Amino acid sequence: VQLQASGGGLVQPGGSLRLSCATSGFTFRNYHMGWFRQAPGKEREFVARISLSSTWTDYADSVKDRFTISRDNAKDAVYLQMNSVKAEDTAVYYCARSRTGGGRSGSAYDYWGQGTQVTVSS
Repeated sequence: VQLQASGGGLVQPGGSLRLSCATSGFTFRNYHMGWFRQAPGKEREFVARISLSSTWTDYADSVKDRFTISRDNAKDAVYLQMNSVKAEDTAVYYCARSRTGGGRSGSAYDYWGQGTQVTVSS
């Protein structure tokens, strides 16, 4: 099982960034997927999650209406479109999979990607 997050980098406040998570080694369409983030000195926090067939999505209040999670089951990939980014979005972003429906707790996810750094700064 592998999850490879990419797309992070330095972006100015108000800008946009698109994160990708390429997966392999499991049947992607059978898993809910989530994005989490961890800022320096802070605990990991939930960002967004998406169901098996994209029938529902869920967002943390802090990113709602700015971030969009999506998935492509043909490509075994999940994405996070980040718009109107703020300094407080600076963190390492992780993708993860869940068989049970995800949820906002990291304990519901059994495999995690290695993370991609997002830095929002002018």
